[in-house]
Amino acid sequence: MKKIVFASVMALASFGLVVAPALRAQQTGTIQIKDPAEFNAYQMAITQPNPKAKAEAMESFLQTYPQSVVKKAVLDMLVDTYQSMGEADKTLNAASRLLQVDPNDMKAIFISVFIKKNECMKTSDVQACDDAGMLAKKGLAVPKPADVSDDDWKKQTAATYPIFHSAIATDYLLGKKDVKAAISEYRTELMLYPPDQTKSGPGLVDTLQLAEAYTKPEARDLVQAVWFYARAWNFAPPAYKAQIEPKMEYYYKKYHGNLDGLDAVKTQAAATVFPPGTFQISAAPTPAELAHKAIVETPDLTTLNLSDKEFILASGTKEDADKVWAVMKDQVTPVPGIVIEASPTVIKLAVSQDAKDAKTADFIVNMKKPLDDKDVPAVGFEFGLQPKAELDGTYDSYTQVPATGNMLQTVQIVLRDGFIQPEKKPAARKPAPARRKTTH
Repeated sequence: MKKIVFASVMALASFGLVVAPALRAQQTGTIQIKDPAEFNAYQMAITQPNPKAKAEAMESFLQTYPQSVVKKAVLDMLVDTYQSMGEADKTLNAASRLLQVDPNDMKAIFISVFIKKNECMKTSDVQACDDAGMLAKKGLAVPKPADVSDDDWKKQTAATYPIFHSAIATDYLLGKKDVKAAISEYRTELMLYPPDQTKSGPGLVDTLQLAEAYTKPEARDLVQAVWFYARAWNFAPPAYKAQIEPKMEYYYKKYHGNLDGLDAVKTQAAATVFPPGTFQISAAPTPAELAHKAIVETPDLTTLNLSDKEFILASGTKEDADKVWAVMKDQVTPVPGIVIEASPTVIKLAVSQDAKDAKTADFIVNMKKPLDDKDVPAVGFEFGLQPKAELDGTYDSYTQVPATGNMLQTVQIVLRDGFIQPEKKPAARKPAPARRKTTH
């Protein structure tokens, strides 16, 4: 989306119910401007029909009358005007100035949180993440204003509190790298939404975020992860279903051993936001048992796909791993994965989903010839994602890496004679032979 969407329709509607009446009261008698010139400038500014002209006039008014009795009201209208124009930076600036006048202005806090959270999610900038989290905590602590009814306050907090908890969760996840605290905040957020509001908008997005958080090594709970992936999958638009489903199936299969029973989980997750207390997924056989089963049930080990081969190398007994390595060693293969580290002579990649999650390299490709500096791939580049981007190498050695802490046993595979496939240019089209005229 080109314009920033500051909140769900429900949140903005709630603000309209509780904020607009208070502003009208300020402008119609509660606050009076005694200076005629100031009054005329104020009227001229707020009655401009064009948003850009209105914003410019209000900025001019604030500069001319910095201590005006209607400063708060003008700043509030300025926030709305910049928001209607899709000007995120100017909206944030106006909201920040409004908070200088009234540190407890819920609307200014809410909009500031939303913009800062978006910035945090787009850039992972620690300062933006921390700002969003700090402002969100401030919003949760704002007391009910005396002139706001209990009913209006309930509507306002229902619209804002979930977003505040979402921002705090995002700060924990991307800023402070505290996954367990992020999970707690995401769960609190989803509890505050009516169930239907988790089927779209921020509630659906953060259902998926919660699923992702449960896959992180420091807080891994694959039963919970599968549930929230299934919940998000049920209500995601078709394009996003296609992205969610492979992860849901991967982690379900990783925990359960196969995909039997996943459809039942999807059905259950469509009915409720959180899994019932009795929900469980039966655990799969141990990784070593699964690796041996794959060996026994696969007559031709060369037919195993790369992920299955890597799984056996990582999790199988030395005997089973050596059987798979015997059909891999000295074979040339493409290496599809995300670049973790690269130099002209060595490229390290995360190929398995576990390695991608942990941002660690499980494949090391030693190049046959040093690359030119301009050809060294950037960290984060993904080979195999585009047809023209292929890294090849020859299997050379493997090492099983024992489990440590929250990390399961893994494997590191080394390849030699690496090279990047040159882009294939389309063959030149030959002109069609001229048609010979026939004579009668």
